[in-house]
Amino acid sequence: MPEEPEPSSSSRSEIAAQDPQEEPEQPDSIYDIAVTISDPAWEVALPDAERLCVESAIAVLGSVTKPTELSIVLSSDAEVRVLNRDYRGKDKATNVLSFPSGLSSDLSGTDMLGDVILAFETVSMEADRDGKTLASHLRHLVVHGILHLLGYDHETEEEASEMELREVEILDGFGISDPYNPVLEPVQ
Repeated sequence: MPEEPEPSSSSRSEIAAQDPQEEPEQPDSIYDIAVTISDPAWEVALPDAERLCVESAIAVLGSVTKPTELSIVLSSDAEVRVLNRDYRGKDKATNVLSFPSGLSSDLSGTDMLGDVILAFETVSMEADRDGKTLASHLRHLVVHGILHLLGYDHETEEEASEMELREVEILDGFGISDPYNPVLEPVQ
């Protein structure tokens, strides 16, 4: 029985491309950004919310030198209100909460930053009120929340100026104008 000729290298790659199990394994990303959507309203209003969160997180983190982990939860006003009440003593919803892990790294050397939780109804209402797209406002609040995880704050004017400047720089990379100095259209 005649042997079948071996496929050429180009047809081997075509075969591998057709069979995803044959593709080479890719190294894991240095970022471990878990996005959980606990309120389906996020997916309805913004189908690419998860991608926007991950891109925004990577823009904040920049070039990290070791594995970095954080969690972003797209939640509801009701859930955020409970967290805000239980952890901050404020019995009301807010747009974003940040919970730093308090750990610089775990035993594997991974920086475990913490959690950022966003409330759909508040974020959506603020975007509408301020004439922003939901996507732009989400990006801004993810950036803001992650900066809190990295130690930025806005308790003093100096801290606020430093944090806002960093937010504006990051958002500019996405073509989003300064959220603290909105350009108002003239009333006609």
